[in-house]
Amino acid sequence: MIKISELRSDFPILSQKFNSKPLVYFDNAATTQKPKAVIERIVKYYSEENANVHRGVYKLSTIATDCYENSREVIREFINAQKTCEIIFTRGTTESINLVATSLYFSGILQENDEIIISEMEHHANIVPWQICCKNLKIKVLPFDGNGILQVEKLESLISTKTKLIAVTNASNTFGIINPIEQIIQIAKKHNILTLVDGAQIVPHHKVDMQKLDSDFFVFSGHKIYAPTGIGILYGKEEILNQMQPYHGGGEMIDKVTFEKTTFNSLPHKFEAGTPNISGAIALAEAIKYLEENHFPKLIEYEENLTKYLQNRLSEIDDIVIYGNSLDKLPVFSFNIKGIHHYDLGTLLDSQGIAVRTGNHCTQTIMQHFGIPGTLRVSLSFYNTTQEIDFFIKKLKTDIELLRG
Repeated sequence: MIKISELRSDFPILSQKFNSKPLVYFDNAATTQKPKAVIERIVKYYSEENANVHRGVYKLSTIATDCYENSREVIREFINAQKTCEIIFTRGTTESINLVATSLYFSGILQENDEIIISEMEHHANIVPWQICCKNLKIKVLPFDGNGILQVEKLESLISTKTKLIAVTNASNTFGIINPIEQIIQIAKKHNILTLVDGAQIVPHHKVDMQKLDSDFFVFSGHKIYAPTGIGILYGKEEILNQMQPYHGGGEMIDKVTFEKTTFNSLPHKFEAGTPNISGAIALAEAIKYLEENHFPKLIEYEENLTKYLQNRLSEIDDIVIYGNSLDKLPVFSFNIKGIHHYDLGTLLDSQGIAVRTGNHCTQTIMQHFGIPGTLRVSLSFYNTTQEIDFFIKKLKTDIELLRG
């Protein structure tokens, strides 16, 4: 039995008040709060273990290196990657996708006039890097229907002999809908096409398994799974990573440097130039340990019940338009109230201590699809409660009445 009150006490920020009201934090799709175990692990690193990794024969450097590399193994096990060298530390999902886009182009795996397929619901981080790095690359778009569900039946018609990659989000940060990513990967494999999965939203709410998923690349951010900002993961299959040129150059990613030529280090270090975010990597591993020690499957089950509860409570609101309707859904809801601007609602809710997101959520293509400037988004975590949802719904109804005059 999960005791949510005890888990909430692990997150210091949740005890704070804003505008003299208890904090109700409903913006977890943007970033999650950090448990004391993660915060204390960062303090321990800088208090007792701080040194550069891989570069010192002295004891402190050896300790730091061991902690850093042990973290890589924790992450490998968490996502069930086959090899630890397939885990690349980055600054987050965005850098991971930029790394893949640039490196595939540098390596000639992606060439001018090749085609890639992305979905209409992608975060900007899975659109812009392909446009920047591969200027003459043709991007095709897999659309979604009026409910925000990907029209996978149209995927085959988008594929041609020039299609080299399909890059799709596992779950939308705006709709909360979980996409049929396994089906998409199977179609890609039938045509010998590489796949990249944006796992930023799915990883905090579902267990992922790289052996079952069988995607060529999988990326996610630490700050969405109770770890600090500035740390993320690129998983890539060893065979493909070995074919790719480094994303950027500097220390540690080299084997030998002369003024005439540089040869590169082996995986995973080939893609980790410079001093890494050591404390971030260690803290990410600590966040994963925290989830596992608190029975991650049970936390997932609790969140699923919370999702259904919020969905039912939102259905009570008159004139609400929810974007993205599916039974296979994360605790993420984007909506508008007819005749009311989402920003006005968000501002009033903030005055009552309720933190929600307003805007386009870095998915302007979704907003263009519906012809709207943005939405109000509520996104939950396991440290949220039905009592918080009830308070939110009560204040939401009051604010709507106030704005209607």
